[in-house]
Amino acid sequence: MARDESPKLLSGGNPQIAKGYGDAIVQSYIDAMPGWKQDVGRRIDTLVTEAVPSVVKAVKWNSPFYGMEKDLWFLGFHCLTKYVKVAFFKGAQLTPLPPGTSKQAEVRYLDIHEGRTFDEAQFSNWVRQASALPGEKM
Repeated sequence: MARDESPKLLSGGNPQIAKGYGDAIVQSYIDAMPGWKQDVGRRIDTLVTEAVPSVVKAVKWNSPFYGMEKDLWFLGFHCLTKYVKVAFFKGAQLTPLPPGTSKQAEVRYLDIHEGRTFDEAQFSNWVRQASALPGEKM
């Protein structure tokens, strides 16, 4: 993709990607993630796909979403200035709870910062648990 055709980066370095469904649009989003965040996005996508091979993917509101059927989502992520924020939409039902709280009672977050590893086994466990719960309609 030529430089002038690259997706625009919104505040925090979040790529502006048109809404769409399927793996290809999610890969376009990940390809547009800046710097170290791109590696995090690739790892998240790989772990989700390995944990739930039948996962459905989309990009909506400039964020990748993962679910068990179209428009019913269990996880999404978003680039912020200093970290990648992973949202488990029914995270309050996961064991153990993901560490980040939300103003929404059901949502829990995992923030992944540059240079800090995250527990991939625990993440995959959360993904498997989340995928078995009813998805959030968005």
